[in-house]
Amino acid sequence: MLEVGGLGGLIVLVLDIWALVNIIGSSASTGKKVLWSLLVIILPIIGFIIWLIAGPRSATARNV
Repeated sequence: MLEVGGLGGLIVLVLDIWALVNIIGSSASTGKKVLWSLLVIILPIIGFIIWLIAGPRSATARNV
């Protein structure tokens, strides 16, 4: 089983919070936001990586 503690755990926490803020600020539907948020919360490391690759982007990122 994968165990993260100390500095690694803090880094994962910060990245997950950043992902959740970006998910909430995205232009995706409410249902998609909930599903992405649950994925990041339930599977912090794998969920973050999946979100980073395929997740919804913020509205400002799409306008650039």
